[in-house]
Amino acid sequence: MRRLAPALLIVLVLAACGGDDTGSGDDGPSETTTTSAIPATTTTTTNIPDPGGDDIVAQEGDQVEVHYIGTLDDGSEFDASRPRGAPLDFVIGSGAMIAGFDAGVRGMAVGETKTIRIEPADAYGEIVPELIVQVEVSQVPEGTAVGAVLVDSAQRQGTVTAIEDGQVTIDFNRRLAGEALTFEIEMVTISR
Repeated sequence: MRRLAPALLIVLVLAACGGDDTGSGDDGPSETTTTSAIPATTTTTTNIPDPGGDDIVAQEGDQVEVHYIGTLDDGSEFDASRPRGAPLDFVIGSGAMIAGFDAGVRGMAVGETKTIRIEPADAYGEIVPELIVQVEVSQVPEGTAVGAVLVDSAQRQGTVTAIEDGQVTIDFNRRLAGEALTFEIEMVTISR
């Protein structure tokens, strides 16, 4: 079983889709807006399978495969499954995914497409000011530049955000900390 896609795993470790497929049903897209079990998460669902059909829906403990596109509030895309050529595969409720994403796939049926917006508390958390530190330039490798990723003695990864007046500012927050995330998710498979 593949856990998290490398880019998404780095996002998780650090502090922290490219297709137009929106799915299509025989009756064309319908749209429903609901609030998920996590209050800070909003959900829009399209292409809802026939509720009277034999479709199973994803629930706790199911292994699922999903395609997704992740965007920020400014519309920029930060991650996607299709460019990697394979859907993301995980077990619902295993802790492998951020809480809002995990909750967002629950209740989906194969072929369903859903758009969810996840607030920072249910994504990668808020920015923690104490995780932004300054060190003397002599304490970092020569040639370190803004944007470089450094690892401290506790094996935490941090991104250099500034170098000025002999000081280097390193942010050990996750890359997407403080960001609300929007995911367009397509359920590909559900295995029990």
